[in-house]
Amino acid sequence: MIIGDTVRLRGIEKEDLPLFVNWLNDPDVRRYLSLYSPLSNAQEEKWFEDLASHCLAEQPLMIETLDEGTWRPLGNISFLNVDQQSRNAELGIFIGEKGFWGKGIGTKAIALMLDYGFKTLNLHRIYLRVFHPNQRGIHCYEKLGFKHEGNMREAYYLDGEYIDVLFMSILRQEWRGKN
Repeated sequence: MIIGDTVRLRGIEKEDLPLFVNWLNDPDVRRYLSLYSPLSNAQEEKWFEDLASHCLAEQPLMIETLDEGTWRPLGNISFLNVDQQSRNAELGIFIGEKGFWGKGIGTKAIALMLDYGFKTLNLHRIYLRVFHPNQRGIHCYEKLGFKHEGNMREAYYLDGEYIDVLFMSILRQEWRGKN
């Protein structure tokens, strides 16, 4: 478990799967993810079973926040495409509980993940992809120190139009938690 003041990251349990199905079947939650079709319980169970084949650094983690004295699950965060030789990894995140959007929980979860990536996994660079219309996400990443690296023009089809996909990254020496 990775524990912050009001946010913690923990392993995903089979009992969490109904939450994921509920969250990922909400078009608002799914909007800026690379998911365009609703998920079934069977698909989510298959995804969970396949996690055993991932390296430990790529295990997704449940984001929880302290809510009235109880840890409440809100979403997921993970490293993908971990490259051990170049010490790079891609970051993925979503907050499924819409009532907690805009409250800084994603920012805190990413900060914990950056600490974990740079200090524990010895990563050099953490990058992400974000859809251009996702201004809330872009603002969060910039606030944490991610830099814009590039832009894939009209690379994703969303809501009847092609949108740009932005690449952003942060290096170990740029991360404020490096000391």
